[in-house]
Amino acid sequence: MILLVGAGRMGAALLKGWIARGIGPVVAVEPQPSPQLRFLAKQGGVKIARSLDGIGKPNVCVVALKPQILKTEMPALRGFAQSGALMVSIAAGTTTRTLTRAWGRDARIVRAMPNTPGSIGRGITALYAGANATSKDRAMAGRLLAALGDTFWVKKESLIDSVTAVSGSGPAYVFLLAEALAEAAQRQGLPRDIAMRLARATVTGSGALLDADQSPASDLRRAVTSPGGTTEAALKILMAENGLSRLMIRAVTAARKRAEELGKN
Repeated sequence: MILLVGAGRMGAALLKGWIARGIGPVVAVEPQPSPQLRFLAKQGGVKIARSLDGIGKPNVCVVALKPQILKTEMPALRGFAQSGALMVSIAAGTTTRTLTRAWGRDARIVRAMPNTPGSIGRGITALYAGANATSKDRAMAGRLLAALGDTFWVKKESLIDSVTAVSGSGPAYVFLLAEALAEAAQRQGLPRDIAMRLARATVTGSGALLDADQSPASDLRRAVTSPGGTTEAALKILMAENGLSRLMIRAVTAARKRAEELGKN
């Protein structure tokens, strides 16, 4: 039995992927299940529990809680770890050292960092295996997180913080780009609805092209850029010394620093 603790946005995305792949049985613990979750659970034969009481003994416990909530709920999950369940945590900044202190030195732990495109099966998840995790545990964790999209393993736990800063938080950066592009379009006289339509289509279409064409992103950029043309004029601004590249480095560095702070707290 798979126990899913927390069925918010990411938990529900996992549940949706498991149902599609016939992975189960699953018990989802969510104190305030949304109508969407109830519908999803009914569709896939998933049991919803409002608390951890009387859950039984799961083979795997997937913890899909925000770091602040997990901090208070960790002791309540100790029994599952002690009974031999593989513990999979997707909480940002919560290290295996912290989890081991809460769940016991023998706990088998895998950390995962997915991102929100997983809700449509287009996510990417980094995984890190704790010291006690076996090859079977790695295979199981990989199978469960593959429900969200692509997966890969990192050998150093500190790299999970880097992944968090890049792909975990990254969708927000892309959404902000769409917002900024739409605002710029409006300043050039385009109506608000058309400006956002253009921005959305440009971002999603470019992403689809980036996915379909395996050329380096720099090559795709150059293919759009004619010497002396409009794109080159814009890129001179974006690629200036204090342009987009430097700004993105600062942003990702700040996100990683915050992930590290969460780990220390």
